[in-house]
Amino acid sequence: MAVKSPILFDKFIYLLIIVNVVAMIMESHVSIRDSYGDIFQFFEAVSIYIFSFEYLYRVRLAYIDNRMKGVSKYVFSAIGLIDLISILPFYLNQIIKVDGRFLRILRLFRLTRIFKLGRDSSSLKLFVKALRGVKNELKFTLFLSALAILFSASAIYYLENEAQPEKFSSITEAIWWATVSLATVGYGDVYPVTVGGKIFASFISLIGIGIVAIPTGIISASFVEEIHAVRRGDK
Repeated sequence: MAVKSPILFDKFIYLLIIVNVVAMIMESHVSIRDSYGDIFQFFEAVSIYIFSFEYLYRVRLAYIDNRMKGVSKYVFSAIGLIDLISILPFYLNQIIKVDGRFLRILRLFRLTRIFKLGRDSSSLKLFVKALRGVKNELKFTLFLSALAILFSASAIYYLENEAQPEKFSSITEAIWWATVSLATVGYGDVYPVTVGGKIFASFISLIGIGIVAIPTGIISASFVEEIHAVRRGDK
């Protein structure tokens, strides 16, 4: 039987995660950051130390539960990796002196703390189980999507390069157009102007609906199947 952490401790961690996310949102306002910047930094440091203690504590619980096998299972699990990623940038900032812009990107990993809220969520576990059940199908869909993007980028390059050499200068540049078109987003920043390009784009847009629908349908079907299995008591 797995060793679990005290409920009160878990509730405290969940509350701290929520407060951290609220603090991050508040800190994004220049006026608030200028007035309370030191307080935000202090709160961030204290939070990181608490989350670090939590990480080590859960490693210890995993060791008590199943020795090194339990530790390995937790450390390399989705939750274990999220726990580590949520604290790692803070320590990297203390040890490694890198470009300030890169550090600002690293601060985005603070958002991973919100995923820790789903640690004991049965629905989340069910969803992850559903994803694992169709991972081969999803891999094939990903391969199919990559192939469709590459084909679309190549085709639109040859159709539009002459008319728009600055926008479709290479197949690599055309990948952006192919991706947003197949994803049915269509930002409109890059679009075909030739007759052939327009006809091809219309065709690709219709194909894109199917490419988006396939993984959605696969995941939905697997999730519903897992729910029915749980209700029947099969799992």
